[in-house]
Amino acid sequence: MSQSLVDDQAEAALGLARPVESGSPAEPGRPAGLRRVLRFLLRRPGLLLSAVVLVLVVLAAFWPDLFTSQDPLKGVPSQNFRGPSGSHWFGTDELGRDVFSRVVHGAQLSLKATLLAVLVAFVVGGLLGVVAGFVGRWVDDALMRFVDVLLSIPALFLSLALVTALGYGTVKVAVAVGIASVASFARVARSEVLRVRQAVFVEASRSCGARWYSVLGRHVLPNAAGPVIVLATLDFGSSILAVSALSFLGYGAPPPAPEWGTLISDGRNYLANAWWLTALPGLAIAATVLAANRVARALDGEWARQR
Repeated sequence: MSQSLVDDQAEAALGLARPVESGSPAEPGRPAGLRRVLRFLLRRPGLLLSAVVLVLVVLAAFWPDLFTSQDPLKGVPSQNFRGPSGSHWFGTDELGRDVFSRVVHGAQLSLKATLLAVLVAFVVGGLLGVVAGFVGRWVDDALMRFVDVLLSIPALFLSLALVTALGYGTVKVAVAVGIASVASFARVARSEVLRVRQAVFVEASRSCGARWYSVLGRHVLPNAAGPVIVLATLDFGSSILAVSALSFLGYGAPPPAPEWGTLISDGRNYLANAWWLTALPGLAIAATVLAANRVARALDGEWARQR
């Protein structure tokens, strides 16, 4: 039972049912919605560019052969330390490996680790927030004190401690980064559940005899999920930085795996004569993070105001 349905029933009982507007469409057409999205993007060229960057990164992560056919692990020693050119867009490294192919294939490792980290934070943090906000009482107090402890520890330090305990590897780095972000998701989910739980349509559903799990699944979760999803989009950029930072420190996949953080770490030893080994992978990370933050900012407020 939604808010509009409850209002309609109340007005109908009072004889104040809303008149049906003649000439209004029964439901909005899909082309109109598509035109609205396109108009929204075209008025914001920065947002459009950010969306294109994210699409390219996702394509590179799941279908790297669309961008390069070179083997990221095979090098030609006679072509080492070649600068950016038409044959090697990002130059070559100390072993003659094509840096562009390593960045493209490294997107697969880094992006999948980032998605896993965001998923862990979304599921665990969202579950803690929903339980705390919906159950309340001492359960809310206990869970929120645990969340406060997590918030008191800097996220990168907590990730370092967790990955040291779990061990090295891309999956373990992703889990450590995800657990370090649980607290923010729990806070947002709890606040949204508390807000929705006091809504009129939730009270009406309870007064009609609906079970608690029906109220939670049909009313509370769908109406509280929006800000948490936006937070997941915002956390995507910071998770890329955290995963790359841990890979830079040597906690990620072992060499010669071309993770983005590992590429920067390997290239720092040759900054004097091969700047592209560090600068261009770093530029790829920066572009991805800025694009993710721009899209998240649009979802957070601009699209809602436009509608």
